[in-house]
Amino acid sequence: MDNSPDTAAQDIARLRARDFWSALALIVLALFFLWKTLDIPLGGGNGAGVNNADWYTSAAIVPLGLFGALLVLALVLLAISIRSGGAAQALSAAGLGWSASEVWRFVAVALMLLAYIAGLVPRVDFILASALLITALIASFHGRPEPRPLLPLLAIAGAALVALTMHFPRAEWARHGDDWVALALLVALTLWHQATGPRGTALRLTPVLAIGVPLLLICAMAFGFRQNVPNRGGLIFAKIEYGYYVHLRPIWRS
Repeated sequence: MDNSPDTAAQDIARLRARDFWSALALIVLALFFLWKTLDIPLGGGNGAGVNNADWYTSAAIVPLGLFGALLVLALVLLAISIRSGGAAQALSAAGLGWSASEVWRFVAVALMLLAYIAGLVPRVDFILASALLITALIASFHGRPEPRPLLPLLAIAGAALVALTMHFPRAEWARHGDDWVALALLVALTLWHQATGPRGTALRLTPVLAIGVPLLLICAMAFGFRQNVPNRGGLIFAKIEYGYYVHLRPIWRS
């Protein structure tokens, strides 16, 4: 392996050039979703049968915050790339230089996100779908000398395919057949990652992060900000919502 200063500098320049293009793509994506989110009234309107009299009850608050934060991070990445010469390197047509493994990594991540957004989120329990995506991304790339995205991609794509074929119409989204399939695939993928992943704290924390992050997010959206959340009848969230309104909320209100 060539570890000369010139080679290291060239590698850094290529990384900064890729950061430039990645930042531009993220900026376009964030601006598009911010534009679409602005179609949701920020108060005084009526959406999904709910009177949004106050701005903080609007369904637009959470996506505005998420995509606003994405826009800020993309602008920071763009500024870093420009200051470090990445923009000049990218625009000189010498900044890509992608290898086959990098192309495969990009394609695998894109397909995972497509399966999650188009197949899982509307139909599968949000906690299960998001945990499967987080586990797939960590199991594919984190800490591995060589990325192994094929099996995680097959797991999340299989869950999405089952959801699309079993419960494609909106009227069937509350059924739990695809939830159980996603849960089984999540358990199988977690066991595979625990058996083959690099030893360390990150490996042990992967199941906690995969379940805990979407659990906190959806509970904050549903009970804190009182937003509409994806698939309220999902296998896990339906039980959480029932327990909250039947057992916990009456105690707090009394």
